[in-house]
Amino acid sequence: MQLSDVYGVRQCCRNELVIMNNTAQKTLTARFLDTKPRISLELSNDSDTTLKVVEILTIFLKSDATAGSPPEAQIKFDVVKVMLPQHSAVISHRTWINGRAANDERDQMERLRVVDGEPKPYVLHISWQDAEDKARFQSIPVGH
Repeated sequence: MQLSDVYGVRQCCRNELVIMNNTAQKTLTARFLDTKPRISLELSNDSDTTLKVVEILTIFLKSDATAGSPPEAQIKFDVVKVMLPQHSAVISHRTWINGRAANDERDQMERLRVVDGEPKPYVLHISWQDAEDKARFQSIPVGH
């Protein structure tokens, strides 16, 4: 590894310096919609490219009862096949509690809402394929 690699600077074949930009533009933004009787997650594609196979990893919620016990609730999200540039999609989800699908009254999406001034204990880990079929990733902190 060269020192130039550490600082994000590469030298081209004609002795020109190319500065690599380490600040990654956020492709997706998330917000929670209060759609009765459940809360929904809306993802927006803020880029100028079409995203394919957009997936959010399952979120395992911390147990409220006792610290250190295994998670009893989890939220699984459906896959979005295509997200057009500058468009949004409401992502379907299902809450599972103790291995069983929860009804709307026991849905746990409220725990993923962001509350100003509160720590964000959960993360939406999102992956997708770009126009060149390369896998891309982004993490969005959520919860309270």
